[in-house]
Amino acid sequence: MRLIVAEKPSVARDIAGVLGSHSRQNGSLAGDGWAVTWAIGHLAELAPPDAYGEEYKKWRVENLPILPERFKVRVNPRTRDQFNVVKKLMGDSSVTEIVNACDAGREGELIFAYVYGLSKCKKPVKRLWISSLTSEAIRDGFSNLRDGNAMRPLEDAARSRGEADWIVGMNATRAYSIKFSRPGNVLSVGRVQTPTLKLIVEREKEIENFKPEKFWTVHARFRKEKSTYDGVWFKNKENRLDDKEKAETIAEKVRGGTGLVKKAEKKTATEKPPLLHDLTELQRNANANFGFTADRTLKAAQALYEERKLITYPRTSSRYLSKDMAGTLKKRVEAAGASPELSPFAEKLLAADELPINKRIVDDSKVTDHHAIIPTNKKSSGSLPPDEAKVYDLIARRFLAAFFPDARFENTTVITEVREETFLSKGRVVLEAGWRELYPDGLSGRKEKEPPVLPPIESGQEWPVVKTGVKEGETKPPPRYSESALLGAMETAGKFVEDEELRQAMKDSGLGTPATRAATIERLIKVGYLERQKKALHPTEKGRSLISLLGENSLASPELTARWEERLARMERGEDRREDFMNGIKRFVSSLVEEVGGMEGEKLAAPKNGGGKRGRSSGKPSGEPLGECPKCGSTVVETKKAYGCSAWKEKGCKFAIWKTVAGKRISESQAKELLAKGETKQLKGFKSRAGKPFAAALKLDEEYKVKLDFGDGN
Repeated sequence: MRLIVAEKPSVARDIAGVLGSHSRQNGSLAGDGWAVTWAIGHLAELAPPDAYGEEYKKWRVENLPILPERFKVRVNPRTRDQFNVVKKLMGDSSVTEIVNACDAGREGELIFAYVYGLSKCKKPVKRLWISSLTSEAIRDGFSNLRDGNAMRPLEDAARSRGEADWIVGMNATRAYSIKFSRPGNVLSVGRVQTPTLKLIVEREKEIENFKPEKFWTVHARFRKEKSTYDGVWFKNKENRLDDKEKAETIAEKVRGGTGLVKKAEKKTATEKPPLLHDLTELQRNANANFGFTADRTLKAAQALYEERKLITYPRTSSRYLSKDMAGTLKKRVEAAGASPELSPFAEKLLAADELPINKRIVDDSKVTDHHAIIPTNKKSSGSLPPDEAKVYDLIARRFLAAFFPDARFENTTVITEVREETFLSKGRVVLEAGWRELYPDGLSGRKEKEPPVLPPIESGQEWPVVKTGVKEGETKPPPRYSESALLGAMETAGKFVEDEELRQAMKDSGLGTPATRAATIERLIKVGYLERQKKALHPTEKGRSLISLLGENSLASPELTARWEERLARMERGEDRREDFMNGIKRFVSSLVEEVGGMEGEKLAAPKNGGGKRGRSSGKPSGEPLGECPKCGSTVVETKKAYGCSAWKEKGCKFAIWKTVAGKRISESQAKELLAKGETKQLKGFKSRAGKPFAAALKLDEEYKVKLDFGDGN
């Protein structure tokens, strides 16, 4: 008998349905000469430290590093009953062959390997490798089963990644927590979550230290008969002036003048359709369009894949299809067109003799374990739950758009000279909407501001100036990360790596994998390092303190992941040895534990209400002096909680500028301004007790206490 092990019950039911008539057994489905059972996700997992000795139950620095010679795998207590079913079936004397039908990827390989090993099974293994759960795909997969031994390099990479994360996570978390945390405050550290946290903390610092600068732009309107167009003054490619008087002088100079058109250039531009979805792109689009978290999008996509059979495997990092799929694409277009909104577009494509397939859609060289996420050939039999309907529309719409022509535009650039001052005007005319027909409101779901349509303008023409004006603007800090932006940053984290070879190694991996990035973000929130505020992600004080503590440690750098992914990719290809990789990890962690043991610094208090709240604490002074203490003349330095007097022990001086005032974090540059001038300019971002935002200046009163100044003498 052949035993097939699926990753989930729903997949097992699909496989059994294709293989033929069957009966329901305890934890399995049995047919003629075969049985299908399932893993319910992770039936087995790496054992915790105390499995290697009672001494590891308590967190002590003398017990670090924990470096198991041979890793122990244990049954997950929550799913022990199902594990016993699988183990019994694997040991059944009538079973002569096992088929690994877990998800086709590194993680699926590991799930099966753990169960197979714990069951002490020695029977030959075949591998079912499919990216879709349609009947056709399952039948094709069974016709082309792979030899289980051929998957050994993938299993080695999966085991190595899991064990390395265990070694680094367990030891780093214990080392930093023992050294720097107070009771109730665990400092969770990991090679993916920590550099991800650093991205957000660094962005927050940029925002806090940003100094807005005012600028002015000069505008002119030109009219001839009933036609008008607007232009913006520029010189040497710069259109902003840092002096209001200069701007007003230029506006006055050209007022009432006549513009001579020095250049009127028209160019045709094309915009290719966007690439098909991988998981990260899908999560980013769902966040931008609907405000979905990455986890919410993944759950909807998994349901569309497993339960509805409407899309292909979602946990993919590829945005291309393989050649062997070309013959199936018309049926998929038909299925995508089952939606009334998408039906007209599908009909357009199906009316042609053949689909316009190109390298942006089908490219074997850019497909590894899985291809892009696209619809299956199954049509939805009824209305879908709201989340699934929205995610399916994103996938189906992107799939159809890929076959549509490029969007074509005519871009017009006009340079007009008035009394030796030049003005730039830009316009655009849509010649052919092409794929943009499917996106009338833009890819983000919000109407994009299109450049105006300019009237007919020719070089050498004269256009009188009928209106001039000066507009005041202000430079803005970089925005906080939304979930969409953070996913993009995690995907392209290689750009933060200086070494070119490592940057290439991370090109297709980034921080984490498409399947794990959502879980990483959720974990950072769960452990109190991040908070969601509307669509933006904010670091808590606990998160900021950890990154400050780590400093330049490689655990906070994406370079560590880059080196890992480079080695693991080679291991998957059989070009690197698992033993060598793991020895390197052990050396790294031994060095890390020693380094943490020698560090100095204050212990971090457990955050209240999940992080971010600050209580009054003296803190240990650190960093460069920020200015002079207005109370006693000593230097003011930064501590964890405040910018305070460095002589508080010697002189008992309690002067402090707390880092949070009325819900707003006070930056170092703002503290310096307050110390130097006794007050700051108006600052935005304060919040009332009712949560309403307001602006105010900070001011030192006669007793050198920080007060809010609303400009009304109070």
